[in-house]
Amino acid sequence: MDKYTVSLTQYKRFKTREVKVGSVGVGGDNPIRVQSMTTADTMDTKKSVEECVSLIKAGCEIIRLTAPSKKDAENLQNIKNELKALGYHDIPLVADIHFTPNAAEVAADIVEKVRVNPGNYADKKQFKEYDYTDSSYEEELERIERKFTPLVLKCKENGVAMRIGTNHGSLSDRILSRYGDTPHGMVESAMEFIRICRKHNYHDIVLSMKASNALVMIQAYRLLVATMIKEGMNYPLHLGVTEAGDGEDGRIKSAVGIGALLEDGLGDTIRVSLTEAAEAEIPVAKTLVDRYSDRENHPAIPEILDYHIDPFEYSKRKTNKVLNIGGDQVPVVMADFSLKKEIKPASLFGLGYHYSVPLDKWNITDKACDYVFLYKNEIDFEIPGTLGVVYEYNTWLKHKTKERVYPFIQPKDYLENVETSSVLNFIYLTIDDLSNQLIDKLKQDQTAVLLLDTYNKHGLAEQRYIFNYLLDKGCEIPVIIGRAYKDLTQEQLQLYSATDMGGLLVDGLGDGVFIAAENCGGDKFLNDTAFGILQATRTRISKTEYISCPSCGRTLFDLQETTAKIRSKTDHLKGLKIGIMGCIVNGPGEMADADYGYVGTGKGKITLYKEKEVVKKNIPEEHALEELIELIKEHGDWIDA
Repeated sequence: MDKYTVSLTQYKRFKTREVKVGSVGVGGDNPIRVQSMTTADTMDTKKSVEECVSLIKAGCEIIRLTAPSKKDAENLQNIKNELKALGYHDIPLVADIHFTPNAAEVAADIVEKVRVNPGNYADKKQFKEYDYTDSSYEEELERIERKFTPLVLKCKENGVAMRIGTNHGSLSDRILSRYGDTPHGMVESAMEFIRICRKHNYHDIVLSMKASNALVMIQAYRLLVATMIKEGMNYPLHLGVTEAGDGEDGRIKSAVGIGALLEDGLGDTIRVSLTEAAEAEIPVAKTLVDRYSDRENHPAIPEILDYHIDPFEYSKRKTNKVLNIGGDQVPVVMADFSLKKEIKPASLFGLGYHYSVPLDKWNITDKACDYVFLYKNEIDFEIPGTLGVVYEYNTWLKHKTKERVYPFIQPKDYLENVETSSVLNFIYLTIDDLSNQLIDKLKQDQTAVLLLDTYNKHGLAEQRYIFNYLLDKGCEIPVIIGRAYKDLTQEQLQLYSATDMGGLLVDGLGDGVFIAAENCGGDKFLNDTAFGILQATRTRISKTEYISCPSCGRTLFDLQETTAKIRSKTDHLKGLKIGIMGCIVNGPGEMADADYGYVGTGKGKITLYKEKEVVKKNIPEEHALEELIELIKEHGDWIDA
């Protein structure tokens, strides 16, 4: 396997070279930096400055502004001057460039960093497939070099940093024709530009590999690092999941993607892209990075010498099927009721089970958990037909004749051959319980499911080690990933659990999730979080997915308001992916794998897409939502709420 991290089990940051963005160091021995982007029109100096000040006060260390034209780039000087007049001398500004090399070259005389997208700096996307020969492809590279070199030389002369930021959805037709819509294509897109920089001995570059699909994003960054290691490079990494969305969805998806990489010591600066006010991104980003300030001092975990997991391509670990767990089935969700003082039918409401007293029946939602862990608590009512109940062993003995009631067994008791269920047994496991004797018994047991736990603050790596151990021993027992949390805010719980569990699920590890949380939020919140993690990792779909960009100066309508309106009419369309993009730059490209797209193409004008195809152009904004619904109906994807 190509190496992409310093260690799979010992936390250590991948050492990158330091790049100075003005007075702020990125990479090297610097802390992980937090940045964001303004949402105002860059030509609106007053509003842009106000937003910059709000971001600075929230803790933002680097601020990006869009420069869609030469005029916008020129106005960055006025914004910079106003910030200095207010006393903000050291905050670095970044010009965000798409399609306009002349704007980039103007900006390089003003700001501390220029961001370019290799997919559209020298190319215009036509969604066409070309058949390149080696010589014709080389001619294209020479054309790109001619167009890109002036910016490289200007940045080098001015001491200005550059981010080469590949986006999954805006790969050029040339890259797509040769490498496909893949993480490999994303990396090669950046490498073409990096090689030009290196040719001119310019190294003040930061790299990013953004995608709205967290799996693609993680694989691309890993592949980029593996490529850099092989070629003797160590440029800093800017991490982000683009178009993550808003609220719970945006936070969980961002944590899955960014968190999985931070766990492996990758990342020097991050941006959490939420469809919310820009300053709302900063506390989320800080919560993600603050976990790693003292991570190196974790209890030792054995090194993985032979890694059985492909980190660059998703493949689900092969497991036995035990009832509805494992095999080719979606991961299950287990809820924790072990600390409940009293359990009634209404207690299950937060778990997706709604009991109707007049009808004496259960209504089951799309986010109804599969199992509930009661520990020693006991219930005396008929449970819903799709719910399994799990008791600690001695309590289970009292209820073992009931349907859908299963034991939770300690490894020591399991090895002593205590009585077990004939259909399903949950065996608790931590790293200290691993033994050849236990593995040999589990391999012969077609009723066993492991409930995996960890007490290590570098718990993802410890659980990864256990998964690899099972693979090494050829043990195909299903595994539920368990994590315990206490006294966290709701946002911390979302971000931590999405990192800890999502980082395993994206590698095909885990047949279920179990969040045991004390004083971290209500039952519904915890259950929704578990399903949100499965949704973000695309391992179990329980709701509509919105690929929604954060606002910026290019946005042509109110993204927060529009996203809320579209969500209110379509959030019952389970499994559908809807892209909501404020402008054509973040249009058909960035919503690469959306089923339908809603894209701003002019003031008050919306264009609708079916996948990557334009189907309705320049619809008045006031009619666009009903036209979107009609489009979904025309293609047979609509169901009545």
